[in-house]
Amino acid sequence: MSDMSNFQKKQFPVALVAVLLAATFCSADIKLPAMLSDHMVLQRDRPVPIWGWADAGEKIIVAIAGQTHETEADAEGKWRVDLTPLSVGKPLTLVVEGNNRVERTDILVGEVWVCSGQSNMQWSVVNSKDAQLELLTANHPQLRLITVNPKGSQTPSEDFEGQWQACTPKTVPNFSAVGYFFGLQLHKSLNVPVGLIDNAWGGSSCEAWIRRDLLDADPIYGPLMERWKANEAKYESGEAQTAYEKALADWEQVKTEGKKPGRKPQSPEVLMEGQHRPANLFNARVLPLVPYAIRGAIWYQGESNASRAYQYREMFPLMIQNWREVWGQGEFPFYWVQLADYLAEKPEPSESSWAELREAQTMTLDRLKNTGEAVIIDIGEGNDIHPVNKREVGLRLARWALARDYGMKIPCESPRYESMAQADGKLLVTFRSCGAGLHVYDHRDLRGFAVAGEDKKWVWAEAKLVAPNQVEVWSEAVSAPVAVRYAWADNPVCNLMSKKRLPVTPFRSDDWPGVTAEAR
Repeated sequence: MSDMSNFQKKQFPVALVAVLLAATFCSADIKLPAMLSDHMVLQRDRPVPIWGWADAGEKIIVAIAGQTHETEADAEGKWRVDLTPLSVGKPLTLVVEGNNRVERTDILVGEVWVCSGQSNMQWSVVNSKDAQLELLTANHPQLRLITVNPKGSQTPSEDFEGQWQACTPKTVPNFSAVGYFFGLQLHKSLNVPVGLIDNAWGGSSCEAWIRRDLLDADPIYGPLMERWKANEAKYESGEAQTAYEKALADWEQVKTEGKKPGRKPQSPEVLMEGQHRPANLFNARVLPLVPYAIRGAIWYQGESNASRAYQYREMFPLMIQNWREVWGQGEFPFYWVQLADYLAEKPEPSESSWAELREAQTMTLDRLKNTGEAVIIDIGEGNDIHPVNKREVGLRLARWALARDYGMKIPCESPRYESMAQADGKLLVTFRSCGAGLHVYDHRDLRGFAVAGEDKKWVWAEAKLVAPNQVEVWSEAVSAPVAVRYAWADNPVCNLMSKKRLPVTPFRSDDWPGVTAEAR
């Protein structure tokens, strides 16, 4: 203040200086969230929330595309207006005025989708198949991208550091590949701008994306929440830090001795701020997006929850409902990727946590409206949990959106098990959503089916396509089969598709307890 005092003595009357200083310290500028930055895409044909922060009681004027809205910041300095629906057209400028003036430019109106999940959604364009070729032509000025990547938090967040960008070979390499290929197909098919919001985090667990009190309220998550409460108590008491320091010292000692030390110990802060702790990502990566107007969401996650697949039957629908509720935009479309084939092929039929997780995902189709599942059991990689053919994944998700949300007459749903009938030691399996009919591909023989009798012992079965939507299944080793499974394995060998090349959804006709039935 000494320099300021000398300056004011020479240039300003004391009273005027006091007024200026009071304005400096007492008035807060209007602030907009990162979601409302230059180059954003606003959702067309529906009310568009515009929100931010200012002084309590400050009058706010919002203007865009010939419409003007006025409001007043509440006691906490928060304000919001809802624009009347906008249509696709020329780039727009948003002006927000109060004690100061804020402008956002180069705004497009089109379709907005959230791209979320774990590492297979986060997996970048540059690390995907044919990335070098894709990046040569990735100049799509009407395809806009924003990445949301703060650490996890138990405290609800209102904002993050980020910026909308137009898609170019320089901006897209580290963006979600599945999201990019999904959005690019929508952009080309609809001929409208598309905005993609990538908030995925590799390795994240489903419970991290859900509001914590919802998990606390349901006994099915009791053991899970108790484990986390124990971890949190150890962190708060310092016990976790002490254990970490000892483990780190031991790790360093082994390294000094020239031996392989194994994985470096993880600090307690990483665990507490990470992608597994319940509600961490809901608070840090979902809430800051709300109430931005969106058309829907695409999702690729489940690997981290495979060991608790039965629990996922309830958790996954809960998460979708939680998102829909907090967004306040109705039952918006939510489309996900079923887990790909992965791990070693098994010589004999066996139980599988991954198959049970796929089953839990499929069950959600019948639980919630406006949902869809992209089956990719044909494009995984046995030795890599991150299959690089992300283009096909994005296109299968795009089929759902184009067919269900934009009225295009294209197939989107993989054939699904409908019923089973027993006759003469064989099973007649009927499928639905087969389109023009089923097709056996890649091999003359139909593979992937197993049958079991009352003894619940599974054997590989012979199978024959007998109608456009029916398969006959049998085995000489099982005289009276009572149950059938298809593609029921971590990495199944299977080759039944629709004629439009959408793979048949893995299934089982039985409800015998699986390997994850008791896992909590």
